[in-house]
Amino acid sequence: MSVETTSGRGDPGTAAPVLATPHPASAETAALARRLVDVVAEAGEMALSMSRAGVRSWTKGNDSPVTEADMAVDAFLRRSLEALDPAIGWLSEESADTPARLAVRRVWVVDPIDGTRAFMAGGPDWAVSAALVEDGRPVAAALFAPVTQEMFTALAGHGAQRNGTRLAAPPRGGLAGARVAGPPSDMDAIARVAPVERLPRIRSLALRLARVATGEIDLALSAGNSADWDLAAADLVVHEAAARLTTRAGAHLIYNRADPRHPALVCAGDALHAATLAAPQLSDFFSP
Repeated sequence: MSVETTSGRGDPGTAAPVLATPHPASAETAALARRLVDVVAEAGEMALSMSRAGVRSWTKGNDSPVTEADMAVDAFLRRSLEALDPAIGWLSEESADTPARLAVRRVWVVDPIDGTRAFMAGGPDWAVSAALVEDGRPVAAALFAPVTQEMFTALAGHGAQRNGTRLAAPPRGGLAGARVAGPPSDMDAIARVAPVERLPRIRSLALRLARVATGEIDLALSAGNSADWDLAAADLVVHEAAARLTTRAGAHLIYNRADPRHPALVCAGDALHAATLAAPQLSDFFSP
């Protein structure tokens, strides 16, 4: 079991070991995971209903859109999940962040609507994403795409599923012919190394990553500045399906730090992930 070191929960002077792959989930965590799935499913249906009725939207301080549905779903998720165990912390894209979460081992990490632009446009590529993070890594996850009625779930040490069917990323070992999704500049770099199939953009980053677990995407890339709430649920789905989501230096992601932002990322099945990072032609592209 690999171990990674991080500087604690925002304290640069304290080193704390974090398991890249957590121990198998406890019975308590499994019970929370079952409730999590029910809550996320209900939240997704709420968002879908609101999308059909039409919602007011505005622009946040970082020039990204937010809608009434984002806020309503966020409030529902917080109320429902905090009721399961008030001692668990909270981190969401649409809630004011506080230092309180840094003092606890377990945190709910939530994106009420991942892919808000797709939601506003009436597209299918948005999702409700929620994960339980423990000691820096996700241990339970639910990711629901209401338009396509796909529920991705994962529990540490117990695998990942889509609508009850076990997921396993294909054992592809080379880039030639791989289906690649991500920012155009990233796909350009990959295409210079090997002939690949460039897939249309999936506006929900969480869904883009989860489709590596299903085998619909072989290699998913993301630019820097994604946040815990974009990644935590999909991260566990991917890892429980024999794939990897890491920085381009190969480091596993650590959640619930003072700064929830992450650098550019690469996601693929175990063999393809290793081959991609090891490709000499990509050494500059994938340098730390």
